[in-house]
Amino acid sequence: MSAEPPALKIRPPYVVGLRPGAPFLWTVPVTGRRPLAFSARGLPPGLHLDPASGTITGRTPAAGDYTVRLQVRNAAGRDAQAVRLVAGSRVALTPPMGWNSYDGFGDDVTEAEVLANARYMQREMQPYGWDTVVVDFRWYDPGTHATPNQPWRRAGAPLTMDRFGRLMPSSGKFPSATRGKGFADLARQVHALGLKFGIHIMRGIPRNAVKQDLPIEGSSFKATEAADTRSTCPWCPDMYGVRGETPAGQAYYDSLFRLYASWGLDFVKVDDMSRPYSAAEVEAVRKAIDKCGRAIVLSLSPGATPVSQAAHVATYANLWREADDFWDSWAPLNNEFTLGDAWRDAVGPGHWPDGDMLPVGHLSVGNRSVGEDRRTHFTDNEQLTLLSLWALLPAPLMVGANLPDNDPRTRALLTNPEVLAVNQDALGTPGTRVSPPGDQEVWVKPLADGSRAAGLFNKSFFPQLVTVRWSDLGISGVPTMRDLWQRRDIGAQAFGYATVVPAHGAVLLRVPPAGTRPSGVAESVH
Repeated sequence: MSAEPPALKIRPPYVVGLRPGAPFLWTVPVTGRRPLAFSARGLPPGLHLDPASGTITGRTPAAGDYTVRLQVRNAAGRDAQAVRLVAGSRVALTPPMGWNSYDGFGDDVTEAEVLANARYMQREMQPYGWDTVVVDFRWYDPGTHATPNQPWRRAGAPLTMDRFGRLMPSSGKFPSATRGKGFADLARQVHALGLKFGIHIMRGIPRNAVKQDLPIEGSSFKATEAADTRSTCPWCPDMYGVRGETPAGQAYYDSLFRLYASWGLDFVKVDDMSRPYSAAEVEAVRKAIDKCGRAIVLSLSPGATPVSQAAHVATYANLWREADDFWDSWAPLNNEFTLGDAWRDAVGPGHWPDGDMLPVGHLSVGNRSVGEDRRTHFTDNEQLTLLSLWALLPAPLMVGANLPDNDPRTRALLTNPEVLAVNQDALGTPGTRVSPPGDQEVWVKPLADGSRAAGLFNKSFFPQLVTVRWSDLGISGVPTMRDLWQRRDIGAQAFGYATVVPAHGAVLLRVPPAGTRPSGVAESVH
């Protein structure tokens, strides 16, 4: 694995979705020495570029496909790149990239810790395309410090709630939430960094709201009319399900997302939605988002989402979990090859099967999440396998660690621009397993410029020779390839390419179209 040289370059994604009439925020990812100066030609009406930060904000009133010519300069030179801004019904045209608090902090993250991770992301990761900060579950419970990540021990506890039964962040953990402000101030602070902000919620309506039969904001309904008291989560005692197919149930979700829009949310992860699959509530949430006035990315959790629901979930959600919670051991990582193959027909711009957070770096800080306070148990080779597979599938990239504690290797793992470019490729085509499933696997993904990305995986406990043939890639001739983790061009054999891959390891290649050479900086720093 190599370090990134300080080259000035606009990085992917090169296609970004936005909703006509909805607020838009996107910061152009650029590596290179600061300060930078940005300019743009062809921005849609209603959008504006900050020339110092590279953040594009505003609202575009009309649907359309706009090609924007971006330029950035610093003391060393300049770079230019065409980017498509697609204003329409879809967002998340490439897999979301961000940070989620769960793997590091469970249900006990604080505002200060969220902002520390956001600032790290802006400084170290946003130049490579990372742009979303998500507060995970039970931010509304003021007592989580007493029993971190054990929600079943908080059954019946008083939760922070407004007079309409909508959960509000605990001001003990989130001081800016005082006086009913919710997450609005925290969202503004994250937006000021050029990043997007999101939260996790549990499916349904608070049991405490149903017990008090509180009114539903903006309607004549009450909580008891929306609730399905027979529908409960087996591991979190906070909520009853919502009868999403009824006017009362829809009114509750509409009220919830009106509140979230007023806070300025960009991303909402809804838990206890996929197992069992709650189709009526999925549809009710989608309708509420579409009414709320913001382009909110919808994530469903946990898995396993039934593959039989692929068409439905791809229609209503932007990402959904393939499996249960994913942690830092080999067995669940090995299983992701099977899941990725099972879900490949559902992959595409605006809808992405989700392998869960990336459990790399510093996890369970202060024993507040799952397992002991630790550095990831994944070996270095397993981390390369994880990022290579997620790039090829492609899957959302949401880091779960405490980012400020990243060591140089973890930072390099998460900021390799050539690997991230495979994940963020504008074509959005799924990778395909071109070898029989087994200890050695080869996956291939077509890319927008006509290149192919190829992953050579060794799932055994011993080093193995792994081979990719040119016929696997659909090419003829003998190309010059690029090793994306080593950041160097490599030669090839007449039949293909063979290399010894370490145990549980991976090699990720980019093979250019016939007659061209691979792009990138031919430099490797070990």
